[in-house]
Amino acid sequence: MVQITLPDGSLREFPGPVTVAEVAASIGAGLAKAALAGKVDGKVVDTSFSLASNAQLAIITAKDADGLEVVRHSTAHLLAYAVKDLYPEAQVTIGPVIENGFYYDFSYSRPFTLEDLAAIEKRMTELANKDEPVLRRVLPRDEAVAYFKGMGEHYKAEIIGSIPSNEDVSLYKEGAFEDLCRGPHVPSTGKLKHFKLMKVAGAYWRGDSKNEMLQRIYGTAWTSKEDLQNYLTQLEEAEKRDHRKLGRELDLFHIDEHAPGLVFWHPKGWTVWQKVEQYMRAVYQDNGYQEVKGPQIIDKSLWEKTGHWDKYRDNMFTTESEKRDYALKPMNCPGHILIFKQGMKSYRDLPLRYGEFGQCHRNEPTGGLHGIMRVRGFTQDDGHIFCTEDQILAESVNFTTLLQKVYKDFGFTDIIYKVATRPAQRIGSDEIWDKAEHALMESLRASNCDFEIAPGDGAFYGPKIEYTLKDAIGRQWQCGTIQVDFSMAERLDAEYVGEDGNRHRPVMLHRAIVGSMERFIGILIEQHAGALPVWLAPIQVVVCNITDSQADYCREIAQKMQKLAGNQGLRVDLDLRNEKITYKIREHSLQKPPYILVAGDKEKAAGTVAVRARGNKDLGVMSVDAFIELIQSDIESKV
Repeated sequence: MVQITLPDGSLREFPGPVTVAEVAASIGAGLAKAALAGKVDGKVVDTSFSLASNAQLAIITAKDADGLEVVRHSTAHLLAYAVKDLYPEAQVTIGPVIENGFYYDFSYSRPFTLEDLAAIEKRMTELANKDEPVLRRVLPRDEAVAYFKGMGEHYKAEIIGSIPSNEDVSLYKEGAFEDLCRGPHVPSTGKLKHFKLMKVAGAYWRGDSKNEMLQRIYGTAWTSKEDLQNYLTQLEEAEKRDHRKLGRELDLFHIDEHAPGLVFWHPKGWTVWQKVEQYMRAVYQDNGYQEVKGPQIIDKSLWEKTGHWDKYRDNMFTTESEKRDYALKPMNCPGHILIFKQGMKSYRDLPLRYGEFGQCHRNEPTGGLHGIMRVRGFTQDDGHIFCTEDQILAESVNFTTLLQKVYKDFGFTDIIYKVATRPAQRIGSDEIWDKAEHALMESLRASNCDFEIAPGDGAFYGPKIEYTLKDAIGRQWQCGTIQVDFSMAERLDAEYVGEDGNRHRPVMLHRAIVGSMERFIGILIEQHAGALPVWLAPIQVVVCNITDSQADYCREIAQKMQKLAGNQGLRVDLDLRNEKITYKIREHSLQKPPYILVAGDKEKAAGTVAVRARGNKDLGVMSVDAFIELIQSDIESKV
C-alpha cells in the first residue's frame, strides 16, 4: 500500500507504485489534463515519475512557479528539436532556463539569420501541435557517450564524458529528437503553446574564449498567451526607455571605443549627475556621516590582507612603479578602515559613519558591459559605519528609514526587502551571527517592511539586507544594501577602546543606497523614459520668443529665473532663433524639458508668459512670478 499526502493534508492510498499522472487522474480529469509535473517531497519530477513508497505530492500546473520553470526548460528542448529538424548538420550543446526564458547553444557552419529564427519558431509551433509525448530513459554513462558520438553530437559526448563513469544519465526523447537532460519535462509537446524566439548571439563553448564560438538562440516562454503578450509589451516599452538610446537623443553621455566601459558625461548628463550627488551629499550631512576621500591606487599588500587579491585579482586593474605592485581600488572599504585607524578611537566615538563618493574600477569582461548600467569605472555612494554589536539594530533601522525616503524622492515607492543569512562557510561565532541576523530582521520589522529570507546567501563575513526597487514597468533593480562585517576590521587590525578600558574590534556595516551612481542614473533615465522630474531635469525651462521684438523680454525672464536666490536658480535654455514658434516647440519637446515658456507681443506688454508643460499640456498664460512659484513648488515636492 502506498499513501500519498496531498498539499491540503488529505491522504490517497494506492495498492502499489503509482505515477504522478495517475494520482492527478484519481483526483480529477481536469487536474490530469493540466498537470505539467509533480513535486515529490519537495523535488520537482516528471508526471511519469513512479512513487513506490509513502510520499508528499503536489501536482504542478501552469499556475505554479515551478510549472513555468518546467515549461521553459521543455521549450528549450523544443527549440533544439526544431533546429535539428531543419538543420540536421547543427550540433546541440546546452540549453538552460534563464530569467524570463531560455537559450540553447548550437554549433553550425554558418550564422543563423533572422529569417532562420522565424523558420525555427514556425517549426517549433508545428512540432508542439503534434503533441508528441516526452519520454525519459536512463543509460550508463559510457553507453550514453557512445550513443551521442554515433549521432555526431560531439559536444554532448564531451559533456557526458565529464560525468563520473559510475553514474547513469537520463535522456529525454520527443519525436525524432533525443537529448541529454536531468529533467523534468512536460508530459508532451502540446503543453508548449506560448513562446517566442528573441535573438541570436555568439557564445564560446564552455564560456572559454579559446574555444569555438557557438550560436546562442534566446527565447521566452510562458504558460498563457496573456503573460507572453504582457512580457513582449514590457520589452517594447523597455526598448523605448533604453538609457543608451535616450542618452544619445538627449545628449547626456556617450561610451567611446577609446575607453570601453567608461562614461563620457556631456554637460546635460553631468548636470543630472551633480544633482544626484548633491542630494546624496545632503543625505550624508543630515544623517551624521563624515565625508572622506581615499586614494585611487593602493599597494597590493593591502588587498592581500583583505583577501581581495585572491578573490578579485582577475577583475582588478593593476600597475607597477618602482618595483611595487599597485591596484586601482575595486571598492572603498579598506581605505575607510585605514582612515578609522588614524588615532585611537573610543567607544564614545561610535557609531562612526564615513561616507564617500568613491570612484572604483573593475575589469569587467567586454561582453558584460551595458551602457552606463554595467561599466568598468563607477562611483558609489559608499558608506561604512563602525559600531558595536549592540548598535547594529539601531543603525540598521535608521538606514532603512533613510533609504525609503531617498527612493521615494527619486520616484520609487515599491521596494522588495531580502535578508541573506549565514552561509555554511563563514567566520564569527554563532552568537554574533544570531545577533546580527536578528538585528537586520528587527530593523525591517521596525520599519514595517515585509521581507524574504534568503537562507545561506549571506557573505562569509556577515549577513546583509538587499533592497530591490521596482520601476515603472515592473522591472526589478537591486541597488541598496547594508552588510554586517565581522572580518575586515580584524584583518586590518582596527580597534577601539571600550568602556571597560580594553581594546575591541568594531563591527563594520557596509551600506549603499543608490549603489553605482552611473547605474542608478541609468535606472532613473529608464524609470522616467528620459522625462526626468523637474528637480533633476538638466534643462528645467525653455524660454522662446515668437519674433525678434520679444528677444530682450525673453532674456530678462531667463536671467531672472537663473538668478533666483539661494540654490533655487533655475536651469534655463533661451531660444531666440528666427524660426517658427511651432518648430521651436516641437524641437524642444523632443528633449523633454518640464516647461516651455512662449512670449509674444501680448505677453511682453502684460509681463506674462504662455506656459506649456511636458506632454503637450497647455497651462495657459500666467505672470512670470506665478510661474516661478509653480516650478519652485514642483522642485520642492520632487515631482
